[in-house]
Amino acid sequence: MKLKATLAVLIAISSQSSFAQKRIYVNEYLNIGVGARGLSMSNAQSASVSDVSSAYWNPAGLMSITDDYQVGLMHAEYFSGNAKYDYAAVAMPLKDKKRVVGLSFMRFAIDDIPNTIDYVQPDGSFDESKLKSMTAGDYAILLSYAQGITLFKKKPEIVTTVGGNAKIIYRHLSTLANAWGLGIDVGIQASYKEWRFGITGKDITTTYTAWSFNLSESDKAVFEKTGNEIPIKSYEVMLPRLNFGAARYFLPAKHKFQVMAEIDLDLTTDGKRNTLISTKAISIDPHLGIEASYKNRIYLRAGVGNFQRVLDDADTTNKKKVTLFQPSVGVGLKVIKGLAVDYAFTSLLTQASPLYTHVISLRFDLNKKKTKEDNKGETPEYNNRKP
Repeated sequence: MKLKATLAVLIAISSQSSFAQKRIYVNEYLNIGVGARGLSMSNAQSASVSDVSSAYWNPAGLMSITDDYQVGLMHAEYFSGNAKYDYAAVAMPLKDKKRVVGLSFMRFAIDDIPNTIDYVQPDGSFDESKLKSMTAGDYAILLSYAQGITLFKKKPEIVTTVGGNAKIIYRHLSTLANAWGLGIDVGIQASYKEWRFGITGKDITTTYTAWSFNLSESDKAVFEKTGNEIPIKSYEVMLPRLNFGAARYFLPAKHKFQVMAEIDLDLTTDGKRNTLISTKAISIDPHLGIEASYKNRIYLRAGVGNFQRVLDDADTTNKKKVTLFQPSVGVGLKVIKGLAVDYAFTSLLTQASPLYTHVISLRFDLNKKKTKEDNKGETPEYNNRKP
């Protein structure tokens, strides 16, 4: 059966040898993004992000959190609901309010995949009792830390913060295979008047994901009969990825209307990608996002990114190229004190393949009852324009 062969091939592709393999697009689920705000702005977040989702976009942004606890939740579905993407995070300033710690969890999975390895019997018949379902899931846990840092002693108006993540990766294909990986992300943010700047480095030490396989003897026999290599072990390599962001607010801080725009540049080092700027050594993918707000309660957002140069379908000579991009839009609303709801309408693809999805995320600001003694130790927030 085609499905059985496809399943076997997918596993075999994961392990062509026992050596570490350099590929592009490794663990791409980690680059989808989290939070409807960021997704509606086409992932242009590194400079302006200042809530619990900062752990993903730029951990330095966690220093803008002044609530005792901030919780973020998100759910999205892709490919007609077959792929589920879930995210949950919590962050809290430490007692001195000069440091913030966070914990984030991500899951991207496809459930109820038919496992047809034992479905076809030796005589060519089908045994329905052997048709089982399985899950292919990708998971990530981020342990985050952020603090303020003084880089410009002679210019105290330039406020800088730094942060980092210890990243734990786990992937599994039912009971057939699983993988573990560890990585480190770092980030820095700076604010000066109406400007915000951010730099994020993901997998800065290079992240290795080690696969192991748990095939039964009967599984191996099926692989041999279908001409597939029996996988033993494999290592995938995630090379460093950098993001440079710059954002600007265009109206005075106390104005009830506000407009902010950000441009980010994703720089990957894992080979030539189909991006707007692409070489054998690096690829650069720009992202543009804009956010308009009213009284910091109602938000309208839009963005464009994932620019690609592709052949024009209308050109019969297959020589002419056109530029495609991935658009996104969204809204945000602070429903009541301590609760914000964000919505994004976006896609994993360009506008030429409009497989759009709806993304909803929630943010909760939780505070304990303050005492006069508690208030004495509070410090001003690092970014006074919270999303």
